[in-house]
Amino acid sequence: MYWWNSFYTWLTNVSTQPVFFSVLIFIVGVAVAGALSAFIARGAIKSLLTQRDREQRVAAIGALVDAATEASVWNSLTPQEQVLADRTVGQADIQVRLLPIKGSDIAANWAAHQLAELKRTSATFGYQLEPAVHEFRDRLIEWQNKPSRARKIFLADLNRWRTQVSATEETLVAEQDAWVAKNHHNQFADATSAPSTETQKLLDDVRALEVRPAETGETAVTPV
Repeated sequence: MYWWNSFYTWLTNVSTQPVFFSVLIFIVGVAVAGALSAFIARGAIKSLLTQRDREQRVAAIGALVDAATEASVWNSLTPQEQVLADRTVGQADIQVRLLPIKGSDIAANWAAHQLAELKRTSATFGYQLEPAVHEFRDRLIEWQNKPSRARKIFLADLNRWRTQVSATEETLVAEQDAWVAKNHHNQFADATSAPSTETQKLLDDVRALEVRPAETGETAVTPV
């Protein structure tokens, strides 16, 4: 009780009030500075995360657009190039699905369907696919800028495609894709085996040239 009375007397003393107010102002200043620093740090971190998310979006969309460009000439790619293109598409699909954007899974499904259509249409000669690739790019950019609106459009497209394609049509499309892939593989297999045939023919010609001098020498030493 004595200590409390002494502290109260010291606190209410007129000579102590300047010290008390100085300490109080110092504490308030430290608290305000800490809060301001935390606010600035939070804004900087948020800006950094936003920039990082934007870079991921741009990278994923760029990979899908590149895949669409390759899909538009799918039938002219070698089997090795097709494998690399499919691997790139798979990585881009995972990146899109993991993006912190509303409807990213729907956008990935829509992009997968469009890429499959571009691959299938590339087997049809004379069809201009450049407008389709540009539309594919513009739709993805619109989805990045306006996710909610683009999500509704993507969902409507997926539902429309689902109702238009029946089980029989899916079977026919799968058989057509298998036939195109088989012909494409045979085409590049023949192109790969052609140099081997020419090389074998060249070796046969060289052997024939080596045999002729030997036969000429034997004819010269044969007595008449």
